[in-house]
Amino acid sequence: MSTLPIDTIPTQAFDDQRPGTSGLRQTVAAFRRPGYLENFFQAILDTLDTDPDTSWRGHTVVLGGDGRYYNHHALQVFLSMAAANGVGRVVAGTGGRLSTPAASHLVRKRGARGALILTASHNPGGPEGDFGVKFNNAAGAPAPESITEAVYQRSRHIREYRISRNAPLDLSRPRELSLGELRIELIDPVADYADLMESLFDFAMIRDRFRSGELRLCFDAMHGATGPYAREIFGNRLGCAAEDLLRCDMREDFGAAHPDPGPDTAPELMRRLAEPDGPDLGAASDGDGDRNMIVGRAGVVSPCDSLALLAAQARNVPMFRDGLRGVARSMPTSHALDRVAHALDIPVYETPTGWKFFCNLLDDGRIDLCGEESFGTSGNHIREKDGVWAVLFWLNLLAARRMPVTELLAEHWRSYGRDYFTRHDYEALEAERAADFIKALRDRLPELAGRELGDVRLTYADEFAYRDPVDGSVSEHQGVRVGFSDGARIVYRLSGTGTQGATLRVYLERPESDPERQQGDPARALAEVIERADTVAGIHQRLGREKPDKTI
Repeated sequence: MSTLPIDTIPTQAFDDQRPGTSGLRQTVAAFRRPGYLENFFQAILDTLDTDPDTSWRGHTVVLGGDGRYYNHHALQVFLSMAAANGVGRVVAGTGGRLSTPAASHLVRKRGARGALILTASHNPGGPEGDFGVKFNNAAGAPAPESITEAVYQRSRHIREYRISRNAPLDLSRPRELSLGELRIELIDPVADYADLMESLFDFAMIRDRFRSGELRLCFDAMHGATGPYAREIFGNRLGCAAEDLLRCDMREDFGAAHPDPGPDTAPELMRRLAEPDGPDLGAASDGDGDRNMIVGRAGVVSPCDSLALLAAQARNVPMFRDGLRGVARSMPTSHALDRVAHALDIPVYETPTGWKFFCNLLDDGRIDLCGEESFGTSGNHIREKDGVWAVLFWLNLLAARRMPVTELLAEHWRSYGRDYFTRHDYEALEAERAADFIKALRDRLPELAGRELGDVRLTYADEFAYRDPVDGSVSEHQGVRVGFSDGARIVYRLSGTGTQGATLRVYLERPESDPERQQGDPARALAEVIERADTVAGIHQRLGREKPDKTI
């Protein structure tokens, strides 16, 4: 075997490579700066190489992405750098395509040391869009804060990167390749994941309901990573009609649309669900396949309600036939899950936003189901949120209970109460101004608790900090919380997933225990709470915004 030429390239460090809640996300233009992508890859490899238990040197790594613009170039760069840095084997989906949930599963199935996933999730794609890099550990989980911070510190001082000189590799079909000492295994990106799903849910029951016409699904892949998975799982294995599988061809720019599931971004799905003879269940996933939007005939199911209902109904699916050991939610997610956990007499954990915070709880066997208000739900089968899995859970539940989505929700609310919930996003804020807004609110916390506001009183005002019950690590400054005597709650938090300025997210919830008042419109039910959010924090005055850019 001929020796592979390896070059050591001098480089200049960048100061903007701190990963957010799910990896490093920047505009494509930022990633195309000379050395930017290579620096970050080298920072990951160098950081992991400092510990024999995390090093990728001589070990197997899973590689894939959501197919967005710049993926092809990044795949080739990483493979050349993996060869130059001693990685033993790379397992990649053909074309470098692999949904984030499928990548997590492959890490666990293959006993890999970790994964590199090229995705900016639900952010827009194309040359003018965004690109991202995230890396997972040997459990298939997003790298913890201790690692991502170490990578950032390494990126600030990096002076060179190592890369092999080789022609571009053909990644288009399943086969094995060699690049020096590196072995590259190209696989069908769908098959292993589809087999896993079939082992967790009652495919035979769902298939029978499809065949009888009792159950019909419409799924929108939004030209993202879940398209091939939807065709195989929903189409080939369950019998969903091809015309009910929307936008399943993967595109680099997601069809010039935003791959973030919501009523405004999935208009055809919403139109079909509104038809008198429309599908029984509608669903959509995002760019890399980790998010899910569930839609019934009456509209979108709140992710908070979806998580709570799945917990309450878990024994109806084979995966959870023996029940749940515990559940968890991100702090901004409503308290709907808490009441279900109390009724089931199981623990419920409240974590910061970011899927990595659930993973210690999963690994320690404390929880089996977890979720976030941002359309993320998953179980103990992998260590990522999982869009297709959540849709299958709903399909299995509808097939078992033989009730429409609206009746299941009404039944759930009667039993556990309803939490009216919404989120207001103020996007593209000047970063310094947004940080000053949170600091000013933080400084006022001592004077807020006990304050009267009309007919209600502020019962608490604090900033959420989390101590991991497994390893004792502490994460501070995770969002400002304000609670009221009527049970309402407001959370103010800066998001870590955007690439343009800062995003302030304001989460608003109010419980309703009266069944006669549980069928209302969330915007109307929360109108007073929305007013309180501005009164307490001065959003209009301090940020100059009269209304949010997005309401979810």
